[in-house]
Parts: sequence; structure tokens; C-alpha cells
Amino acid sequence: MKILCIGRNYAEHASELGNAVPSEPVVFLKPETALIPGRMPFFIPDFDSEIHHEIELVLRVCRLGKHIEERFAHRYYDAITVGIDFTARGLQNELKSKGLPWEKSKAFDGSAALGRWVPIAPPLTEPLHFALEIDGREVQKGQIDHMLFGFNRLIAELSRYFTLKQGDLIYTGTPSGVGPVRKGQQLNGYLDGELLLSLPIR
Repeated sequence: MKILCIGRNYAEHASELGNAVPSEPVVFLKPETALIPGRMPFFIPDFDSEIHHEIELVLRVCRLGKHIEERFAHRYYDAITVGIDFTARGLQNELKSKGLPWEKSKAFDGSAALGRWVPIAPPLTEPLHFALEIDGREVQKGQIDHMLFGFNRLIAELSRYFTLKQGDLIYTGTPSGVGPVRKGQQLNGYLDGELLLSLPIR
């Protein structure tokens, strides 16, 4: 199982970090060890004091595919949830300033939280809304029709470079409002008002 992630898929988020709005999907990967197991909390690592939350919609791949045409892409995912792509922002900025790869800031152990799966039957006819609350206060919100690249475009693009396999995860990008997390906080992720992810920070 692999975790494929999309960066800068919302124009406002690209702008808030001073990045250019991309003309094609920005892709990076996380290893399976990035997933937070079971009901475990997120433990802030000791290598960066500035760990940011990034709430995202996550797709679950349901069949094997390669070079998938966009018009058929809806056949390749069968469930959705919310997830959090934790980012060691200080480390990321340091690595970027040196022109180095920034996997250490994105793919570290425990950097991917995952909510409860909700079955879906694409193609989707209504926009999906999602949000992140910290200690009961909404800090991020987004919806799929604000994405620069929609689900089917992402499936088609990713499958040009990577064979998609059943069980692969696709983190589809975060809206604006990213920010630091602190020990003792409670993060809750919602999809269309339904709580799918509840995660304490330790």
C-alpha cells in the first residue's frame, strides 16, 4: 500500500505559503509507516517545534489501474474520508531553502492521520464539504469544487507515473488555514458535518 499526496491543490493555500499556483498536480509520497495506527494520538516529533495541520479529503483506490483515462477514473475509488497531512514546517522551509527534497518534513512516522471511511458511488453529483476543528474552533474548511484538480484528473495524472493498486490512499490536498498544533489539543475532522476523525495531540 502506498500513500500518494497532492500539494497546492487549492489556490488560497498555495498563496498563504507564498507558492505559485501549479498548472499540473504537485505529487509527493508518504510510506505506510506514516499512518497513525488504530486509535493512537499524534505525537509531536522532537525534530521540529513547528508542526502544522493540513486537513484533506482522502480517496481509497479500489482496483488495479495504470494509464487510466480521466473519463473512466471514477471507477477506481470507492470510499472517502478526511485525513490530516502533518507537516514539519520549520524543517520543510529549511530543506526548501537549500534546494533539497523535503520528504523528511512530510513523510515521517505518524505524519498521516486517517478518519473513518464512507462508501461512495462516483460520479459525485454534489459538492463535498469538509472541515477541521481544534478544541471546538473551526480552523480549516474546504469543498471539492474549489480544487484546482478534481478527483478524476488526479487519478488519471497519478496513474501515468504509478500503478494504482487496491488499498492505495490518495490525499487530495488541503485548503487554506493551515497552522501549528500543540500538545493537549483535540483535532476533529468532519465531512458534510459528520465527525469522521477525532485525534488528540500529545
